[in-house]
Amino acid sequence: VNIAAVVLPFLGVVVGGVLLWNNFLSPLDLAIMAVMYMGTAIGITVGFHRLLTHRAFETHAPVRYTLAVLGSMAVQGPAIDWVADHRKHHTFTDEEGDPHSPHAGAGAGLGGTLRGLWHAHTGWLFSTHGQASSKRFAPDLLADPGMRRINKAFPLIALASLGIPFLLGLGLSGGSLVAGLSALLWGGLVRIFLVHHVTWSINS
Repeated sequence: VNIAAVVLPFLGVVVGGVLLWNNFLSPLDLAIMAVMYMGTAIGITVGFHRLLTHRAFETHAPVRYTLAVLGSMAVQGPAIDWVADHRKHHTFTDEEGDPHSPHAGAGAGLGGTLRGLWHAHTGWLFSTHGQASSKRFAPDLLADPGMRRINKAFPLIALASLGIPFLLGLGLSGGSLVAGLSALLWGGLVRIFLVHHVTWSINS
């Protein structure tokens, strides 16, 4: 699943680059991509990170659940797993046990720096992602039935993250399948790629 979540958006960017050669990016695509980017970026930064992980503020349940769904639409993993990984990161920052440290266990010199860069940016998704104990690091979220439902629904939410741009492109263009597919590309795959790599750049 992680391989698909990393590779498919990258392929979308490659296809987008090819199509841009013929000016295939429309104002509608840009608008849908911007709205989807802002919504899912806020879901990750404000929802998953500040609200759920660090409990930096409190809000009503509908707002908390909406932010959790938007964060899930960024396709970086289910909410409870994401929070458990990030709390574990703060417990073991740059020490053994940190899921995505660019420094711990990478070795010295240029080779160690490059290995650490790769691991912190993307490599950890294939080795330590989702392995933090939810019972230890996110018991408050496990105790919340609504958050458990959102966590369990992650595959459907991830699909909706692609379906929404397609339906917006289809509907706002008057039913054009090409416009729907173009919106799926830019507001779906390319947007996921951008949100992923902006977020992962914080690690690396």
